[in-house]
Amino acid sequence: MDYDRKSTVSSFYGGRRGSFDALNHSQSPDYAPSGRPRDDASSFYADQQQRTSHDVVQRIVFFAAGRLEPLKGGRDEEEEAPEAQTWDVYADFNNAGPRYSTAFGIGQHQEAGCHQLPPPPPPPGAKTDGDADSAQTPVELVTVPALRPEWQLSETKHMTKLGRREIQSEKRQEKWKAWHRGETGLCGKWFTKRFLAFFAFGVAAIIGTILAITIPRVPGLSFNSSTPLIAATGSYNASIPTEFSRAPANFSFPAYADIQVDTISNIIPLTFNSISAQVWDSASNLQVGTGYFGSDTLPAASLPIIQVPLNFSYVASNDSDPTWNEWYNACKNTWLYAYGSRPGVNFRLILTMDISGLPITQSQSTQVDAAPCPIELSITAA
Repeated sequence: MDYDRKSTVSSFYGGRRGSFDALNHSQSPDYAPSGRPRDDASSFYADQQQRTSHDVVQRIVFFAAGRLEPLKGGRDEEEEAPEAQTWDVYADFNNAGPRYSTAFGIGQHQEAGCHQLPPPPPPPGAKTDGDADSAQTPVELVTVPALRPEWQLSETKHMTKLGRREIQSEKRQEKWKAWHRGETGLCGKWFTKRFLAFFAFGVAAIIGTILAITIPRVPGLSFNSSTPLIAATGSYNASIPTEFSRAPANFSFPAYADIQVDTISNIIPLTFNSISAQVWDSASNLQVGTGYFGSDTLPAASLPIIQVPLNFSYVASNDSDPTWNEWYNACKNTWLYAYGSRPGVNFRLILTMDISGLPITQSQSTQVDAAPCPIELSITAA
């Protein structure tokens, strides 16, 4: 401080110089002590220490008329003094630097009661010291391609027709699996697998019942045992000539086939679109006649009788033909026989029926034996 550097000698500060030189006198005069404290560490009082004889002799030999000023001894106490520490108001709280609080046994020279925890590990992806060092180093600049839209390959595929078809196919497969497990129905909650099974059974039962009622049955056919062939009348009789000729050998005449139809097995009336007939001689297996019956409806569960028009016609090489002779003998006049009994004819009748409600035509044939000829020739007929 300033008062440590000042001398109590008034002449040092430019005052009137007295007769006594305090610096050159071996014993200091009795001065009244000053009111300021004395600093023994000051260099001003270093000259009052015990000096050796060598110093006294040198002082006498080289005595100067002037006053010797106090020296600092070649060192500066201010520089050697410890450097004043800066006041840190956070020292008691941040666990860094000296502590000024002595609470809880913590002081400037005592070990802290608590220790600072180590820093937590950096989170994944956080920058580390290595990243910081690399950030300070020169960075090589490269050309980065422009960023494209953040679309995945699967997303771009869904935008195409093929992708949409695949998505729809997957949805149909998932829906089919869910329906097969009984989790959903074909129409929301309706038509589940169990319901559809009962529904299909019911529909099949209804369809079977309808078909059993509506589908026609093929009727049974039978001829009149006494007169299977009936002479034609009316316009049909007039449309076909009745004749037997020897040269050339042939015959022709109209007739009706008297047939009983069995429709007992049918529930609804039976409708014939058409019936075609063929007459074959049983002995020679030659066709001797044809016939056609048009559309007609027969009552159900009954035994109606129909008459199919037949046209008998045959041509032979001469009158010795067995087929011509057979039919000629059966149709001759009864007066030419002793007992008036003509022989019958044997033939097979084939009927092809087109029945409404059936997909294909149905055919039936019947054998007729010893059937009387439906016509009778005159006595004078050849």
